[in-house]
Amino acid sequence: MGSRYGLEIRSALPADAPGLAELLSASGHPVSSHLLAEQLDALRYGHGTALLSLEWGPPSGIVVLHWYPVLEQTAPMAQITMLLVAPDGRRRGVGRQLLKAAAQAARMAGCGALQLLAAAEGTGLPEFCGATGFTPSAGCFVRPLRKKG
Repeated sequence: MGSRYGLEIRSALPADAPGLAELLSASGHPVSSHLLAEQLDALRYGHGTALLSLEWGPPSGIVVLHWYPVLEQTAPMAQITMLLVAPDGRRRGVGRQLLKAAAQAARMAGCGALQLLAAAEGTGLPEFCGATGFTPSAGCFVRPLRKKG
């Protein structure tokens, strides 16, 4: 998808599963690399995508999003179901770059808004959401993908 300051963001492939399993395990979300490979392959053919950030080695972050139709608007809604950055990649713009790539992928899928489910207080995610243009809405955060003209 793109590269900036030595950070590459691209679609996750089943071959990325071992490095991704290490990232998830180090972040308290252990998943076997075999299951990850299967899920990444299934996601590629569904209504969503997984994007990885890489910095000269294993993945340093991941964002997973899905899009689906909603009743109250004509454009589909994109929902981020996972946004995770390795501890040593935090506070260096990796999360913002993943979010930017996710928004671009959602726009390309025709989505009108991006929704992010935030973890419990104390994780820093609600503050990150506020700093990146999301507003609280019914237990999640939402950000429009197109400027109102």
